[in-house]
Amino acid sequence: MSRKGQALVEFIIILPIFLILVLGVIDMGKILYNKTMLEGAMSEVVSMYEAGDSSSEILDKLDIAASLDIKAEDNYTIFYLVKDVDIITPGLNLIFDNPYEISVSRSISNE
Repeated sequence: MSRKGQALVEFIIILPIFLILVLGVIDMGKILYNKTMLEGAMSEVVSMYEAGDSSSEILDKLDIAASLDIKAEDNYTIFYLVKDVDIITPGLNLIFDNPYEISVSRSISNE
């Protein structure tokens, strides 16, 4: 039996598993990066809102592809930033929805 043929068969068996693992790590990195980016942008959103900007002006200034929802209650205001991230790993959409929705919220008290 040829050693080259055995190595080729082993490579073909391992390659799909390796690719799924690599793509899964890339997807998880994209999700964590975008969540961190949204959390960082949230402080700017609150500052701009307190300065009197509307939600459309805030999104234009931030230049991020996310949606902003502001809900004002009696004693507090809640901010929601939501962004969709596409999953590229085959089969990972069985665990996560595709596109995966990342949301960050923050509430401030109305004084």
